[in-house]
Amino acid sequence: MAAKKKPDWSIKGELALNCSCDVFCPCVVSLGQHPPTEGYCHAWMAVRIDEGSHEGVDLSGLNVALLLDIPGKMGDGDWKAAAYIDKRSDDAQYDALISIFSGQSGGTSGVLKLLVSTFLGARREEVTYEVKDKVRIVGVPKVLTGAIEPIPGGSPDEDVKIVNSQYWMGPDVTLARGLKSRIRDFGRVWSFEGKSAEILDIHWHS
Repeated sequence: MAAKKKPDWSIKGELALNCSCDVFCPCVVSLGQHPPTEGYCHAWMAVRIDEGSHEGVDLSGLNVALLLDIPGKMGDGDWKAAAYIDKRSDDAQYDALISIFSGQSGGTSGVLKLLVSTFLGARREEVTYEVKDKVRIVGVPKVLTGAIEPIPGGSPDEDVKIVNSQYWMGPDVTLARGLKSRIRDFGRVWSFEGKSAEILDIHWHS
């Protein structure tokens, strides 16, 4: 029997993430093999899709947020995750985004299928993603209030970055820290103010 063909998909945009690690999270450079600074990783992640499609379904202009609960080294798996899908999505867009962000569609985000052992749930929400000056502001009503800012570098025009990494989410990572950053859902109540954060331009695809 021939293997089932994976969907054709692509998304371009920006990703913001804030986690429980002290600045800076060691998981990016170690590719998930170094323990998080707290021994576990609690995090939220949000993606603003500037351009995207999944099997002909247009995903441009939509936002997605995730809650991530990782018990140890990222590379060891056993993650728990929940997804918040932009309420502006229709049924086809919702299904496509669930497929991408659960790893079912393979490609760049296919690693999530291997790492996430428990999917806590998914639902449509008003997911907002804004940029004010350099601050990334992410929100999900009654769930997530997130704001992260880049860490300034030696040159006032450039922030601190990791470049040319093998990080699965993207090779170039702007290092950041949490400002007002709280997430509460599925029995989790977390605050990441002052904790490690990341900003990436992404191009994920099949």
